[in-house]
Amino acid sequence: MIIDVIMPKMGESITEGTIIEWRKQVGDSVEKDELFLEIGTDKVDSEIPCTDSGIIVEILAAVNDVVDVGSVIARIETNADAAKPVVTSPKKEMSKAEPVPIEEKPIVAQKPAPSPLPSAISGEKKFFTPIVNKIAAENNIGVEELMVISGSGKGGRVTKVDILKYLKTHLQPSMEKPVNIPLGKEPIVSSGVEEQVEMDHMRKLIAGHMRKSIDTAAHVYLVTEVDMSAIVQYVNERENDFYNKEGFALTYTPFIIQACVIALNSFPEMNASLDGTTIIFHKNINIGLAVAVDKGLMVPVISKCEELNFLGLTRKVRDLALRTRNKQLNPDELQGSTFSISNFGVFNVTIGTPIINQPNVGILGVGAIKKRPVVIETDAGDTIGIKSMMNLSLGFDHRLIDGAGGSQFIDSVRQNLESMNLDSLV
Repeated sequence: MIIDVIMPKMGESITEGTIIEWRKQVGDSVEKDELFLEIGTDKVDSEIPCTDSGIIVEILAAVNDVVDVGSVIARIETNADAAKPVVTSPKKEMSKAEPVPIEEKPIVAQKPAPSPLPSAISGEKKFFTPIVNKIAAENNIGVEELMVISGSGKGGRVTKVDILKYLKTHLQPSMEKPVNIPLGKEPIVSSGVEEQVEMDHMRKLIAGHMRKSIDTAAHVYLVTEVDMSAIVQYVNERENDFYNKEGFALTYTPFIIQACVIALNSFPEMNASLDGTTIIFHKNINIGLAVAVDKGLMVPVISKCEELNFLGLTRKVRDLALRTRNKQLNPDELQGSTFSISNFGVFNVTIGTPIINQPNVGILGVGAIKKRPVVIETDAGDTIGIKSMMNLSLGFDHRLIDGAGGSQFIDSVRQNLESMNLDSLV
């Protein structure tokens, strides 16, 4: 039976999508839930799983085609025998008036994609408990990688402690630790000829969005420094217990978000947007969190932050960061922000001036935390001490926010971080 593959609806406000890449061609076999197509919208690029197993017999939309939601973009024959080329005598007629052309070559059915985390691997006596499978799935660990983890359980079985230890020593926490970005995998030898390359879909979206923001908002920037010593000490003391309990690292981002939420409650104009000369004060605090991905940047949104406690924020940050990098976001999760945070400190950058994420009127830039000698004022006199310091930069739209309001807001964020009641967080 031939099944139509239609352009999926990627979100409530999405009416069309762009074909970015077909990972299968006519005549190729495809398994149910196998990622065989990448689609781009004005919000996000998404990898699309196949809805049925079979053989692709027709592709109706080429790369870079813009297709309406609900339109047929391909057809799959679920009966593998019917999809194979049939050798007949010249006198035998085709049963269909309009046969679908099939490449005259033997079709080798691909091996079905293995389950990401089976509990047993055929041919090897190695088993994994449900909790190990669950942690591996949440952290995008494949079968091959899972097999090499040394197990301390009975018969060499991998335990929860083993996989958590492996994650801590082999995988980098998602948002906070400095990332070493290679300048190049190998030396580039100039060919003497200029190369012209068309922007990919994501880069075009970023370019348009950033240009629009510069043309729209009157950008102004303020910078302050924050003493993060107490929070750094808290993370260092609690990180092992937190990791063993939650299965991921305790990072600094949730502290910064919580400090911003408290400040935004006190300064509602920073949680607003402009529609011409109309000021829209938003009911909820929806924080857009910039996440670096391959060849670009995405800003997933944590909605209704004012309703989340600290532990809820840590889980949301982890979940969104992982799904963003794995291209598992729904486009609706990339819209509706009322304030944004860009954490370039993960790349060991101390200060920056990020562009406002429209239609927000403010964005907070977060620098790297570094130990520095600072003057400590006490009743007994001034001394020099070593503190963990962090620079915060605030970009805001001067059409709505004046310098005084911006200064008061960023200083409120600083105070919230330096005076946070850490004992009641987790």
